[in-house]
Amino acid sequence: MAVPADPPDNTPDGRGGGDEEFRPDEYRSVVFDDDFVRAARLQEYSAQERMGEHARAVRSRSIWSGSGPSRPRTGTPSRAARQGMMLVLLIAVAFAAAVYMGLRNPATPLPDSHTDPLSSTVVPLAPTAPVPGGRPADLFAKSPAADYRVGAAGITLPAARRTHHFTEGQVVTALSIAKDYLVQSSLDPDVLAGAATRPVRVLLDPDLLAQFDRSMTSPSGDGRHAATGWLVRFDQNTAVVADSRVRVSGALTYQEVSPDVLEVVTDHTFVYAVRPATGAPAPADGASLFTVRRELRLRFDREDLTARRAELAAAYVMAGPQDCSADPADSFRPLLAGAGPTTVGPAASDPYAAGHPRRTAGLCGVLAPEEGATPPVSPAP
Repeated sequence: MAVPADPPDNTPDGRGGGDEEFRPDEYRSVVFDDDFVRAARLQEYSAQERMGEHARAVRSRSIWSGSGPSRPRTGTPSRAARQGMMLVLLIAVAFAAAVYMGLRNPATPLPDSHTDPLSSTVVPLAPTAPVPGGRPADLFAKSPAADYRVGAAGITLPAARRTHHFTEGQVVTALSIAKDYLVQSSLDPDVLAGAATRPVRVLLDPDLLAQFDRSMTSPSGDGRHAATGWLVRFDQNTAVVADSRVRVSGALTYQEVSPDVLEVVTDHTFVYAVRPATGAPAPADGASLFTVRRELRLRFDREDLTARRAELAAAYVMAGPQDCSADPADSFRPLLAGAGPTTVGPAASDPYAAGHPRRTAGLCGVLAPEEGATPPVSPAP
């Protein structure tokens, strides 16, 4: 009996038709006998056997790689985290490059913070006539200082305008510091008496302090260390101020000398009423006038303006009446009321004249006669 599992004796599903109906045309030449078919068996290989020596189909993922499955493994940074890391790295590199270029760029050199020492000239003015004496108010009224203002009111500031590299506010600051310096160094009673120097010292650039201190403790006429180049003070063994209402007149000017430095020039005349320095009170009519003409050149960089201090670069001072033989480097020694003329210098110098003071060629000048000067009055014994 024929069954479907025993081909080729019968066709599948019990259909007849022979070899022509069962085999396709392309397999007609292939004929398997019954023994071959019965001996054949099917074998299914395992997954490991099918892989053989081939490489692993799954690659390990790197945090910098964008390949791999869309679902990240546990503990592996996501795509957004990787992009964030890259952004932070790029910002750090750009910042470092900017800092490096800013420090190394030759087009923007660091400003020179060097401060030159003070150069000063102090010239005594000798009288050509006896020194007038009297009451301070009468002496002022009959002198060229009659219309001068009293004290700091005589130091007026000019209209301030911005320069190419400094603002109007910075110019105003420089002018106000210059005025403060004049007030402290020319009008402070303790400074005039030689009892204090700190009011002047605190207004100076730190680079000048060593020179200033040496000028106060060991003054000399070497053009660098004259105490009277920095400030006004009187020899307390010779004369003291008889009237605190010092008469003042002058002007301030300013200019930009470099992109980092602003310069202020002060030119003022100070007129003091002085009297002999004696133990007993001097008579009211025993005063005399002493005149100091100061031309100062002060410089300010931006750090000075912020700290409210000055770099005193140059000072030209004329003061009299004094004896030409006196050394004015330490303090001024006025010739008092009734003192006669002394050895005179090479040229007349009027400390009351407007404009820049006439500079003398020698170490002593001539005090031009005061208009309306009264005859000398000798102090009472």
